[in-house]
Amino acid sequence: MPVEHPCLTCGACCAFFRVSFHWSEADPALGGRVPFELTEPLRTHERAMRGTSQAQPRCIALDADIGRFSRCTIHDRRPSVCALVPASWEFGAASAQCDKARIAHGLPALTPGDWSGVDEAEKNPLPEA
Repeated sequence: MPVEHPCLTCGACCAFFRVSFHWSEADPALGGRVPFELTEPLRTHERAMRGTSQAQPRCIALDADIGRFSRCTIHDRRPSVCALVPASWEFGAASAQCDKARIAHGLPALTPGDWSGVDEAEKNPLPEA
């Protein structure tokens, strides 16, 4: 029986890091897919996901009870920086960002064993370089 992807019961990274990216990712005229209304200006050439530039960040696109269930409401349109952060051991190596966020929320760091039974098709592909 397939095991659920660990990110679907986590959400820690989306409630720990500031999510900043080049403004063009939220400009549909330039092929940007991130919903502009879910972002806010950050610096001259950057925008951030709303909710992530505060002392206790939480992305506006996060629908979660951290450690119980989690989903990104714009997963197919999320910023590139989100897609670039793999879950620990999803691709055979630890992820310092994943581990740091999980530990900050009182969750244990993922281990290779957490991926046992997760169907390969369920893993998040890393963006092509």
